[in-house]
Amino acid sequence: MDTKIEENQKVNELEKEEHIWQPEIDEINKRQEFAEKLGGEKNIKRQHDTGRLTARERIKALLDDNSFHEYGALTGKATYSEDGSFLESTPANIIIGKGKVNKMKVVVSADDFTVRGGSSEAASPEKMVFAENLALDLQVPLIRLVDAAGGSIKILEKNQSTKIPGYAQWNMAEMLGQAPVVGVALGPCAGLGAVRVVASHFSVMVKEKSQVFAAGPYVVGPGVNEYVTKEELGGSQVHVHKSGVVQNEAKDEEDAFEQVKAFLSYLPSNVHNLPERIELEDSVDRCEDELASIIPRDKRKVYNMRKILKLIFDEGSLFEIGKFHGRSTITMFGRLNGYPVGIMANDPYIYGGSMSAESAEKIAYFVDLCDTFHLPVVNLVDQPGVSIGTQAENKGTIKKAINAMMAISQVNIPWSTVFVRRSFGVAGAAYAPRGRANVRYAWPSAHWGSIPVEGGVEAAFRKELSASENSEQELKNLIDYYRKFESPFRTAERFGIEEMIDPRNTRPVLCEWVEEAYALLPQLVGVRKRTMRL
Repeated sequence: MDTKIEENQKVNELEKEEHIWQPEIDEINKRQEFAEKLGGEKNIKRQHDTGRLTARERIKALLDDNSFHEYGALTGKATYSEDGSFLESTPANIIIGKGKVNKMKVVVSADDFTVRGGSSEAASPEKMVFAENLALDLQVPLIRLVDAAGGSIKILEKNQSTKIPGYAQWNMAEMLGQAPVVGVALGPCAGLGAVRVVASHFSVMVKEKSQVFAAGPYVVGPGVNEYVTKEELGGSQVHVHKSGVVQNEAKDEEDAFEQVKAFLSYLPSNVHNLPERIELEDSVDRCEDELASIIPRDKRKVYNMRKILKLIFDEGSLFEIGKFHGRSTITMFGRLNGYPVGIMANDPYIYGGSMSAESAEKIAYFVDLCDTFHLPVVNLVDQPGVSIGTQAENKGTIKKAINAMMAISQVNIPWSTVFVRRSFGVAGAAYAPRGRANVRYAWPSAHWGSIPVEGGVEAAFRKELSASENSEQELKNLIDYYRKFESPFRTAERFGIEEMIDPRNTRPVLCEWVEEAYALLPQLVGVRKRTMRL
């Protein structure tokens, strides 16, 4: 009996010893409770009253259920009693951790606007840098949920000094070459907040709820004597529809998160892996009769290129990037037989589909993106040439067009070109990387050259036409004469185009090509030698 009592005492002593750190464990839990409270009920209400979610609500809405693992939850500013006991704390205004988006592991950082307006300097920039480096080390996508002011003047009093701008060990450029980076503007994003949105492979901002600018109205007003609202300065009408600083616009936060999920679904987790194929219920042999008649015979008439794309690529697989900027060029992700691909096409409704300064910038960004993450590209060409006129010249369009051509020429990914209609001039030459045996396909509606017949005839026969008694008829006769040489069949006779196809067969042909393309991709994985252009 005595032996059993002694054994029970030993067990009790061991249990007591195991719980010797219980006070500290309780303090962890207590501090965690303060972290969950963010900036307090009053500030959370103010956030909700503006139609915006809190940082923790955003993380929950974005990530797969119960997948978030937080780091640095106890970071913040604490208050203590006279004897040094912990009383309460205000958390840092950025929440970081890892989680999953559609089962893909990601790192996420979310600014907490309820604490000091999310100011990048007012709390813990070290957490932001840690999240960036964690994504780099883990080789997983980084998602920045940005709702942050830039620097804070109050930091001067706290530090009793200023500092040279920048954050040590922030490997932004290296990150862009390793794994997908997404920037989501969910409120006013100034200074460093703007950088974190823009320095990404894909950016999206919420219409009328978020703004992006180097400096906000309170700095701009006295700085350059320009008094504007946040929306006028950096809303989506400015940066999605005009400047192209941000690629996509979302109607609300839920829409923004859905776009993030869609974007990541086409990409590998890092440059050392390949994009993932998914099974889709769409036949590779699907041939749409409408494609045989969708291009008008009258060259002055336009057609719906986006409809063509829907008829060719896997049903429901298209995701457009940068729709409202550089609108004469369409850039999308899509799938062929379940394989992710990048898609470029011309929109004849906008400047006839010609290459504007804005669309040239958009092309350079998009082909860099596809090349970085090994997405084969399909280019459907109806390119009348570089945009012309005084506006185009003032924007330096020809130089930007050459930059786009250079970007295309440097890619390593498989590339397929389908000539749908026109291909003329410098822009017409920027349809694919050169010096490779990629098969080019042409529809019977295709025609090409260094210059369109109509304009070329007028330039070459200007003197003859001015001397003619019936210049209009003479011009028509010359155009009819030279137009017969535009037939793509004449080019095919000289092996100037590899294959003429029935437009209805475009999907089967491309589904065969994409199988070959993905067989080549394992040779191309890894880091590219050049830095991603934004």
